[in-house]
Amino acid sequence: MRRVIIAGAGSGVGKTTIATGVMALLSKRYRVQGFKVGPDFIDPAYHAAATGRPSRNLDSFMLDRDTILNIFGWSTRDADIAIIEGVRGLYDGLTPTGDTGSTAEIAKILGAPVVLVVNARSLAKSAAAHVLGFKMLDKSIRIEGVILNQVSGERHRKKAIEAVESLTKTEVIGAIERRKERLPERHLGLVTMPEKKDAEATIEMTADIASEIDLERLIDISERAEPIDFPAEFPFRKGENQGIKIGIPFDKAYSFYYPENIESIKAAGAKVVKFKPTEGDALPDADGYYIGGGYPEIFAEEISSNRDFMEGLKSAAMEGKLIYGECGGLMTFCKSVSYDGKRWNMAGIFDCDAEVTVERQGLAYVNATGTKHNFLFPGIRIRGHEFHYSRVSPIPQGPYAYSIERGVGIDGKNDGLIKKRTIGAYLHQHALSNKEWGIRTVQEASR
Repeated sequence: MRRVIIAGAGSGVGKTTIATGVMALLSKRYRVQGFKVGPDFIDPAYHAAATGRPSRNLDSFMLDRDTILNIFGWSTRDADIAIIEGVRGLYDGLTPTGDTGSTAEIAKILGAPVVLVVNARSLAKSAAAHVLGFKMLDKSIRIEGVILNQVSGERHRKKAIEAVESLTKTEVIGAIERRKERLPERHLGLVTMPEKKDAEATIEMTADIASEIDLERLIDISERAEPIDFPAEFPFRKGENQGIKIGIPFDKAYSFYYPENIESIKAAGAKVVKFKPTEGDALPDADGYYIGGGYPEIFAEEISSNRDFMEGLKSAAMEGKLIYGECGGLMTFCKSVSYDGKRWNMAGIFDCDAEVTVERQGLAYVNATGTKHNFLFPGIRIRGHEFHYSRVSPIPQGPYAYSIERGVGIDGKNDGLIKKRTIGAYLHQHALSNKEWGIRTVQEASR
């Protein structure tokens, strides 16, 4: 399988724009499978828009080596080439000196060559120093090409290319001119794809930027990947179809779902019913509900005014139906959400309020264990992640679904508020990290 990692010398060097543009251009000729290193919901949505296929996350903290190899093999079984976007800088991960959670570790696991993206703004010979340092830090990482971003004019382009190629013996496969166009951002990262009315134009913009990359040389680099026979078995536990329905909102407010989480629910035998509460959809009739993360604070007015959704959630919770919420889902279950000086009423399942702050409240990988109160995952050790600017107040006394060994959660020690058979947590899980995810969700919904 042809594969290449587009890694960065750091965050903000243009990895997502370049990787998405490369995928868009290659998709005109090949079946392209996109991947994103690390925990991320937003960048993979850009990949999916460019390729027409779900992009997959490869994270060596949440997923073990065999699972990474399997999800890679399974998702590329009908693809021609895999483009893998890195996370942060090439070597940045969980600890200052280790590989866990880094792009470098994924390169080693997949035997994949690396193309390094360097912000070359005002750099020529110094760009070579960047590349040389990255090559020397870990010589088992095969940096086979360089993309210079933010180049200013032909003279700068020639100087930077000559410096990198002559001093590092690494080919420069693209030098991208400095531009005003860029993907819009906010506090959790890029603006999400479901929000964009001009999604096609956005992808075309990334493709235009990536047109300054020599794709034939990129493909040649991808063919230098190590020969590995990737396992391609179906990665999810299967269950019997019992007519169970799980309602999942998917719109501009709720879009933070790993595709594997939804696929595992389907594999467990349930039918997934998607709906759009920000567009006025009522809560659909279902046996259980999974409310993912996103930006409910940005679209709080639309959510709060959709009484069929708000009252439906409260009624379902009081009836004892299974409801599980992650981050934005937790906020939706609170009495209210406060953001930017305004306050909106929410479902009121939990007797607390969610407040969005200027300061980041949680950004970490999470080690958690299901408590005895957790009717879904009691006693199960879970590796996940959190990224939130909100907090709940007053801090409830519990019961809690998870004890936190690493991370912040709700109070620094616990996460996952419980009310009857509703759980709302800041913790994001991946169904191939907690392989009980789909089966247990469907089993509990059927009760």
